[in-house]
Amino acid sequence: MKIGFIGLGIMGKPMVHNILKAGYKDLLVCDRSQESVDICVGYGAAAATSKEIGESCDVVITMLPNSPQVKEVMLGEEGVASFMKPGSVFIDCSSINPMASREIAGVLAAKGVDMLDAPVSGGEPKAIDGTLSFMVGGRKEVFDAFQELLLTMGASAVRCGEVGAGNTTKLANQIVVACNIRAVAEALTLAQKAGVEPESVFQAIRGGLAGSTVMDAKAPMMIAGNDKPGFKVDLHIKDLNNVLDCAHSVGAPVPMTASVMEIMQWLHANGHGQCDHSAIAKYYEYLADILIGR
Repeated sequence: MKIGFIGLGIMGKPMVHNILKAGYKDLLVCDRSQESVDICVGYGAAAATSKEIGESCDVVITMLPNSPQVKEVMLGEEGVASFMKPGSVFIDCSSINPMASREIAGVLAAKGVDMLDAPVSGGEPKAIDGTLSFMVGGRKEVFDAFQELLLTMGASAVRCGEVGAGNTTKLANQIVVACNIRAVAEALTLAQKAGVEPESVFQAIRGGLAGSTVMDAKAPMMIAGNDKPGFKVDLHIKDLNNVLDCAHSVGAPVPMTASVMEIMQWLHANGHGQCDHSAIAKYYEYLADILIGR
């Protein structure tokens, strides 16, 4: 199987690395950043143009910022889709609006090309160690054929329905993550303002019902003042914009999402857009005039 991979950012590079480590050696890569391409060539991939990827690969994987970039790469002038052969497959691991996924799938279907939308959860750390969670939409036969490939990059790959279901599931995931981070920041702020060490509160509650993967990952970062990005505020803003667009389209109430979006927009406006999304704590620190845990 010949694989093409387009989009070699924070997530894409380690995903390529894990595919190669799993024994898939015929892998072509493409990105605007020559440095990123060179890194992946160092892993064992081969550099290629998007045209070469479309013409020669059995499966094309993208990991791009948002809907416009995926549509441009696939459907734009000289887009990959125009070179793909019938029977090939497109797997989009980007987190985009599910309506865009369905639009792209419709164009590809007319060319005899199948599509899976397969966004991921886990951020850079899980991309590096190959334990991402894939949320997948598409035909069951296609999912079954490519689940093994997805599991070279992740610990789980779950089919959630037809094309668009993967990104709908990812939007649901991003609601839960954002609101959970906000709750952790709010709780630790309360603790510190009430004179109780946030670290003690974290250790006391993490094993109970309030405990979560989000708390375990983000509370220590808040307490240490570490905002090195595993998943950037600006990327989460992008995802929540997609949540709000999708919710408005289907008539779903999302008041918590709208509220946490305002906090993230404040972070962006105050120079924290490239920080980890745990920087939601900075909003509370600003309002409460504290530094959590410090």
